[in-house]
Amino acid sequence: MNTLLVTGVTGFLGGAALEAILNGNNHPQLLLLVRAENGAEAVARVKANLRKFNLSEEQLAGLSERNILLGDLATPEGFLNDPRLAQVTHVLNCAAVASFGNNPLIWKVNVEGTLKFAQRMAQVEGLQRFLHVGTAMSCSPEPDSLVAESAAFRERAEHLVEYTHSKSTIEQLMQQQCPALPLVIARPSIVVGHTHHGCQPSSSIFWVFSMGLMLQKFMCSMEDRIDVIPVDYCASALLMLLHSPLAQGEVVHISAGEENSVRFADIDSAMATALEQAPVGDRYAQVSYETLVKMRRELKGIFGPCNERLMLKAMRLYGAFATLNVRFSNDKLLSMGMPKPPRFTDYIDRCVQTTRGLSIPQQMAVDFK
Repeated sequence: MNTLLVTGVTGFLGGAALEAILNGNNHPQLLLLVRAENGAEAVARVKANLRKFNLSEEQLAGLSERNILLGDLATPEGFLNDPRLAQVTHVLNCAAVASFGNNPLIWKVNVEGTLKFAQRMAQVEGLQRFLHVGTAMSCSPEPDSLVAESAAFRERAEHLVEYTHSKSTIEQLMQQQCPALPLVIARPSIVVGHTHHGCQPSSSIFWVFSMGLMLQKFMCSMEDRIDVIPVDYCASALLMLLHSPLAQGEVVHISAGEENSVRFADIDSAMATALEQAPVGDRYAQVSYETLVKMRRELKGIFGPCNERLMLKAMRLYGAFATLNVRFSNDKLLSMGMPKPPRFTDYIDRCVQTTRGLSIPQQMAVDFK
């Protein structure tokens, strides 16, 4: 039986991948990299995350300390000598510090620790696939474009946040320094919500759309498009890529693509329907960041108690992404037999229902940890 090592299982995407595995028919031998003081605490952390995906206690009971690889990518030396690594046949590397804040661990985990982990796994003779989860934004796409699936990066590209810079850097380092690693790179676009559980597993990024519509103004146009996929679709695609015939170093987008990306106007209409209220529509205004800064004293009246400085930082960062108006080609994934992804507007009602009663500052905390 294959042995699958999964990292990041206490996070959003890693949790969704583990949910898909446990809901599937053919379970591989699982080894889960978890940061904890001991095995019992690690199992408890994994199960607590999986409960957000509504897995049954019977399913959770199948996970035990024998599935745990205690370790932290910030200090990989603590687990790289574990003898069980020699038995691993497949790696799904979802772990990362996915913060849009200035978390000092971003580089330490996403680049330095991940590279040491990849170098160790390149020495495992029976390893068949090292599937690394990057981000489609790591290529610093040109505005108003359909981005092709390529391992190339634009020279002197400027990154909006350190997170995407780190993801771009580690891809290049693994390609250069781990020639024996059976590497495949999956680049998800913007992962928001779950088609069944909405934002119960994580409110990451969903709050941006709510924030803009509550303000009735933002930096993007209502006609701009955005490439959003649900986390469960992303997880299913990752499991398929673990076993698909692909060349070493192949880059595959997991994205909505040209066809299933959505306009902000469509998001406005779908959210209004879910909230049983009128869409913002013509009341919406596309404005500059400077205009939003001038509204600083109004923010608490709109959003309730909040850190005005952090709110403005969030608007600047996410506004810059929103105005790119980019879509990411998903031709490779579809050609492998993966079904087309649902549109964000197809399941946005679940996201609305599962964030009722949560303020924007509460929802955005996950993205600025």
